[in-house]
Amino acid sequence: MTMKSKDLIQQELKENLVKAFQSEDENAIAQAFAAFADTVQKNVMEEYNAYQKTQDSAILTKRGVHQLTSEENKFYQSIIDAMKSSNPRQAVADIDIAFPETIIDNILEDIKAEHPLLDAISFTNTTILTKILVNKQGTQLAVWGPLNSAITKELEGAIGKLDLTMCKLSAFMPISKDMLTVGPQWIDAYVRATLSEAIALATETAIIDGTGNNEPIGMNRSVADDVTVTAGVYPKKTKIAITSFNPTSYGAILGTLSKAPNGKTRPVSSVILVVNPTDYFTKIFPATTVRATDGTYSHDVFPFPTVVIQSPAVATNEAIVGIPKKYFMGIGAGTNGGKVEYSDEFKFLDDERVYLTKMYGNGRALDDNAFILLDISGITPATLEVQVTNVVKTKEQS
Repeated sequence: MTMKSKDLIQQELKENLVKAFQSEDENAIAQAFAAFADTVQKNVMEEYNAYQKTQDSAILTKRGVHQLTSEENKFYQSIIDAMKSSNPRQAVADIDIAFPETIIDNILEDIKAEHPLLDAISFTNTTILTKILVNKQGTQLAVWGPLNSAITKELEGAIGKLDLTMCKLSAFMPISKDMLTVGPQWIDAYVRATLSEAIALATETAIIDGTGNNEPIGMNRSVADDVTVTAGVYPKKTKIAITSFNPTSYGAILGTLSKAPNGKTRPVSSVILVVNPTDYFTKIFPATTVRATDGTYSHDVFPFPTVVIQSPAVATNEAIVGIPKKYFMGIGAGTNGGKVEYSDEFKFLDDERVYLTKMYGNGRALDDNAFILLDISGITPATLEVQVTNVVKTKEQS
């Protein structure tokens, strides 16, 4: 019997968590969450046993253990003391401390380092906010003259309001009695690792395919002002078929991105192409890999600056192309959120107690032309076109 590596087990658990998020089954999400968090906890305990005596901060940082601020240390020590209590539910409830904002900042930085899509978009900590105003139209033209209806219409629809408390993400964290002995720094490593992946996987899934119903609106959804929203669900965009990434075909699609929703045009210097990993290797990779005359290969060759991002949240035979900074995603603990709560919804081992914390946030594309949903089912492999000119015929060929 072949033993699976820790990395493979962790990857399978992440994939199970993505599937659970896509299913929208709360019980499945909680179970997948707890299984994932449990493996993170075991990994942290192994690291603790191996490295607890070292004082080398560089080594500890590589293991995910950071130096804490006094506020962070106080927060974790309060949590540890409460969890050791004979009545942890009441003890935890009595703690009037939410996650320090610096912890959320660290989590978001961890996420951006490991998830290219979340690093590419406008992803920010909105812990102290409940609503945010966003500029949907990009740069507006300044106009001299009286404030009349024409100028008012010029700016109409430019500012939108995004409610950051509409969408809630609950993260389950099983914590064993042994875990309570490791100290604030190692508890922080566990919490950050659990929340980082939980937020990243849930958020990336929603950013790509969120319906808008109690979750962010995905890049593959229409957010046009006249779109019909049914029971809170935004409809999927109409797919545009593409069979080749040659300049003519690709340029025609990218031309749509340059059209701002107020009838103006905008410069586009680069785009992202988000695709399912399997489709990347079976469709995008063959279509964008060319062989030079010296026999070497170059991959991800596009006629326009394009960054390819693989994500399992993208449906098979589909891809999304767009302007990454035109997607805004805010997430944080909320003004009254971020508190750790005792949970008895799921029973695990006798020496484990399960806790949860809630994050709040929201996200959407700032305009409907910022992202395009592609049908890549008919994509064809790239070929190197060679033209022969100035052929000189010999006497025998004449």
